[in-house]
Amino acid sequence: MSVFVIGDLQGCCHDFRQLIAALPWKPGDELWLCGDLINRGPDSLGTLRYLRDFDRPLRCVLGNHDLAVMAHVSGEVGKRGRTAHELLEAPDGPELLRWLRSQSLLVEREDLVMVHAGLPPQWTLEDARREARRVEHRLHDPSHLPGLFRQMYGDMPNLWRAELHGMERTRFAINAFTRMRFLNADGSLDFANKGSPVRAPAGLVPWYAHPERRTRGLNIAFGHWSTLGQAHLAPHNVWGLDSGCVWGGKLTALQWPERRLFHQHCPRHQLPGD
Repeated sequence: MSVFVIGDLQGCCHDFRQLIAALPWKPGDELWLCGDLINRGPDSLGTLRYLRDFDRPLRCVLGNHDLAVMAHVSGEVGKRGRTAHELLEAPDGPELLRWLRSQSLLVEREDLVMVHAGLPPQWTLEDARREARRVEHRLHDPSHLPGLFRQMYGDMPNLWRAELHGMERTRFAINAFTRMRFLNADGSLDFANKGSPVRAPAGLVPWYAHPERRTRGLNIAFGHWSTLGQAHLAPHNVWGLDSGCVWGGKLTALQWPERRLFHQHCPRHQLPGD
């Protein structure tokens, strides 16, 4: 049985369906999605409907854009963008939002882990499981949502400590799972830099390359980082699968455990900075 792991969709439903149709499916194969399922692209509603009704085993993690849309729909955070308005106006909007909220922050099988952005160096896999379940519990319980969405934004704390509790602990976990790219030498999260690692400012290191990362022995698939420039970062056992579909790049699928890559070239739906 194979797993096909696909990077950030960002609401590019037509491109996604083209890639799905081109993959060499066998009975029992699964689809995993690395998060940022919606937003920015042309058809977020169509993407959610297609996933809700997908006819094969499907596992997804949430990305920062998915959480942002849910927060904007709730009315607790900022102004509502196009995707939030579409969900509020759609007759099946509440059902689609419930489906989206029910997704995970970490998905795994015996030889592969999937997250949206990454894992901080201080965490073991058991730590990551525990923190993912804590946040997922709050997302799945409607009574927790107003406080969660109202307080989840912010860059601090940016360094993991086991003593963190309450919303500080939750915010750190959300930022690690959905926003992280670069780290400082002490393992703290840097949110100011989003470019390619080859042009990173001195003192910063990609999360997967931190010398004290405790999950170095795991195979990890992730999205979120469209400027990486390559999918397989072999020295670190990681696969970065966001290849910039919404920016006119590609939508990338990894077939696991075969380690084969498939690409669907995409039209440009948005310009960086829009």
